Amino acid sequence: MSQEIRSPRELYDASATGWARQAPSSVSDYTGRPPTLALCEPLAGLRVLDLGCGEGYCTRLLRKRGAREVIGVDVSAQMIALAHAEEEREPLGIRYEVGQATDLAGHADGSFDLVLSMFMFNYLGIDDTRKALGEIVRVLRPAGRLVFAVPHPVFALLRPPEPPFYFDLGGAGYFSARDQRHGGRIWKRDGTALDVQVCHKTFEDYFDALGAAGFTRLPVVRELRVTSEILSADPPFFGPLLDMPLHVAIAVRR
Repeated sequence: MSQEIRSPRELYDASATGWARQAPSSVSDYTGRPPTLALCEPLAGLRVLDLGCGEGYCTRLLRKRGAREVIGVDVSAQMIALAHAEEEREPLGIRYEVGQATDLAGHADGSFDLVLSMFMFNYLGIDDTRKALGEIVRVLRPAGRLVFAVPHPVFALLRPPEPPFYFDLGGAGYFSARDQRHGGRIWKRDGTALDVQVCHKTFEDYFDALGAAGFTRLPVVRELRVTSEILSADPPFFGPLLDMPLHVAIAVRR
């Protein structure tokens, strides 16, 4: 079940077309993205940065939910190309850029009300997570918010390498796997699969990094899972993940 561990840029440049969607398709489109987007509300009138925006699926939802201005940034040029193509097809006034989460030099201090990062930090090591959070604090306005989602730190220890979602730690444990990149796979309801990765970090790593970046307020933490409503939509598909902690969504104010 092991897979070649490529850089996030290489991984998503190669698999970009598989991520293109107009509606929920993969496991996390049901279990992770909706509750994380709910933490972003209220969005009306906000200037928002979608960091690690991919092909713009959530970026477009932010705009449609009332954000005044949305900018999407992603490391993958192929993902950004898909986002541009969708913007041409359905213009929403979104700007997309190829860029690194650890270097937001093109954006001024205090220029965003909200930063959303959907399953991006799981591709960063501990040092780069700290750098990215430092940049996010810089570009957030006073009292601005960061909302992000990552795979639940214990999830990879609970699932064998099989559908519909897993990460393979190669036999490493919760602490021994820290700061190492591991491959995984997530399935869509049409039966196709996409390669994903996790650079494993503990809860301690995330909260230490938030504190070091300057976030001092108590965060909101949500452990995300297959709900009864999600299960009822497709029991054979979602059933193997029932009662497992799949993702964590965190919202914190500057």
